[in-house]
Amino acid sequence: MVSTRSDRAGEEAELVSGARVLIVEGRYYEALADELLAGARAALEAAGAEVDIITVPGALEVPVAAEIALDGAELAGEPYEAVVGLGCVIRGETYHFEIVAGESARGLMDLALAHGLPLGNGILTVDTEAQAWERARVTEGNKGGGAAQAALALLRLKRRVAA
Repeated sequence: MVSTRSDRAGEEAELVSGARVLIVEGRYYEALADELLAGARAALEAAGAEVDIITVPGALEVPVAAEIALDGAELAGEPYEAVVGLGCVIRGETYHFEIVAGESARGLMDLALAHGLPLGNGILTVDTEAQAWERARVTEGNKGGGAAQAALALLRLKRRVAA
């Protein structure tokens, strides 16, 4: 039997349908955060995932909040199967940009590896606000949606391997 593209798309959707996915969003830049969240939420809901959202002040808090939420959900018997981190870090005149950009990415990667957790990193690290908007807009870069798609791709892999 020959598998068609639409058959594979249906199989892929089934592999993530009903998944519990956590979005943790840093809202330091409110309007950009709204756009990133819109893209991520649309991608996850289109895949049939159940979405919970946690809001924190900025990108540096995203990994810690995700860890707290993962632990709490596990204790409650309702674990998350994937996490999407969202936020934006715009270069300023100090070294703070490098710290926040690097440590938020490292924190998310450490979290994903420690838990074997499908993760999408949608924390933008840019030089200017204009670059951030090009990447965040759902009609342009849609990095929020891209981060959600990355988490879903890893979740599909995890479920396929476990089956």
